[in-house]
Amino acid sequence: MTGRQPRVSHSPFAFVREGPPMRTHSAPRGPGLAVAIAVVIGALAAPAAASAPAFAAPAESASRQRAEPVAQPEDFNGDGYRDVAVAAQHGTVDGVAKAGYVAVLYGSRSGSPLARKQIVHQDTAGIPDEAEEGDGFGGALVSGDLDRDGYTDLVVGTATEDVGTLQDAGTVTVVWGGPQGLSGGTTVTSGVRARDALGRLLAVGDFDGDGDSDLVTTDDGNFRLRTVFGPFGRDGSHAGTERDGYGLDHYSYVDLAAGDTNRDGRTDLVTTTVGHGDFQGYGASFRLGTASGIGQLRHFGAGKFDGDNADVGDINRDGYADIVIGRTVDGGDEDVYIPTAKGGMITWIPGSAKGPLPARARAFNQDSAHVPGAAEWRDGFGTGVSIGDVDGDGYQDIAAGVPHEALGRVQKAGSVVVLRGSKEGPTGKGSQAVSQDTPGVPGAAEPSDIFGYRSTVVDINGDGRGELFASALGENESAGVVSFLPGTRNGVTATGSVTFGAGSLGMLAAKGLLGSFND
Repeated sequence: MTGRQPRVSHSPFAFVREGPPMRTHSAPRGPGLAVAIAVVIGALAAPAAASAPAFAAPAESASRQRAEPVAQPEDFNGDGYRDVAVAAQHGTVDGVAKAGYVAVLYGSRSGSPLARKQIVHQDTAGIPDEAEEGDGFGGALVSGDLDRDGYTDLVVGTATEDVGTLQDAGTVTVVWGGPQGLSGGTTVTSGVRARDALGRLLAVGDFDGDGDSDLVTTDDGNFRLRTVFGPFGRDGSHAGTERDGYGLDHYSYVDLAAGDTNRDGRTDLVTTTVGHGDFQGYGASFRLGTASGIGQLRHFGAGKFDGDNADVGDINRDGYADIVIGRTVDGGDEDVYIPTAKGGMITWIPGSAKGPLPARARAFNQDSAHVPGAAEWRDGFGTGVSIGDVDGDGYQDIAAGVPHEALGRVQKAGSVVVLRGSKEGPTGKGSQAVSQDTPGVPGAAEPSDIFGYRSTVVDINGDGRGELFASALGENESAGVVSFLPGTRNGVTATGSVTFGAGSLGMLAAKGLLGSFND
């Protein structure tokens, strides 16, 4: 790193400020290890944590004082329609296996997800580096207007990228939005040690409330967080970085989500973790945004708050972002005391002026009233939770994957359950389940398709109702496909649904794992 050296901290949750990172390039290497994929949805939502870390706040940027246009969420070309990016982290590029690519699907009045599409990878003109075996470009995706030009930018994590001689150090690349869509890219931060795996998880938001978008990513093999402060320049410049002093030791991060849970103008961060060694199990925590960036970590508590994935959105329409935590695992002695853990569960935690309110949390599984299906061990209900308004009533809804759900005798065929939002939050009423066995959805349920492994809800045709994108990651021997179901005032519908894979994108389908989305 260039600039000042990090200060030594004696708090496990303190952060240290560093100067802007030196831009580096990777060298060819062998196959990567990560298996992640993602689709782009908006990025200014997430839970939080408390107390300010011990570092100076970045100086207020001049961009805060400029009357610059404000980008609409997920709108890369500024035409008023939201766009979706879906990655195939193990996709083959120009004959290079597991190099990874991102398919960008531009929204339009027609509502067809394939009406205009674009493929972005490291052999695309203007994108840093080159496609190499095992890089896994697109292992994480998020979006936001990082340079404040009024166009949403795409942020791509490549955690298994080599940086010089540092194997799997990882990089984060911004692909810039503009009137013609995405073009050109810049590496804005890189790992500084072998196996840092920087970029495996991503979140974007204004964590310090200065008006510029900031970037949070995982570092040190997913045991630490790194914040990169905006404004960002297309030359890779930014306002500096912070890295937590000692990380989590026995726990590593498995998901990040961002949003303003207390409506103070600063984005908060929700994190989920998994324990290692003698510290088995999942956990969920939050960090409130402060004038200096993300604050110290606060745990929600054990039991129904444990989970491995999360998203943030306003389910009860009170103006505060709520948190939804998905816990996909079941089993263990503690489940005797948590009936909703059977088969997987989701927990809704409302936001408030004080931040998240765990005391008002509500948990659901497939045995909860009005929720379709039945709770069965190892179904994975709550996988890849995502939030969006599918019916246009102003209350955001929850899509929860059930990828190991058996449909009849077809094992691990998978489904997605949509729980509707309301003034009371999610209640289960009006919930619906969709799968590849739903009449009108193209394709058929097959063993180990794991439909619902990832999902996202994005309004691509501007009618105020979000469309559901759901992946079947195991389809066609792990090539992966994505199903698109339009939103209506009655929820998602199979009418007009489309299923597409790598072939529809003009790419090779060999075990590319097309179909994970960012939360």
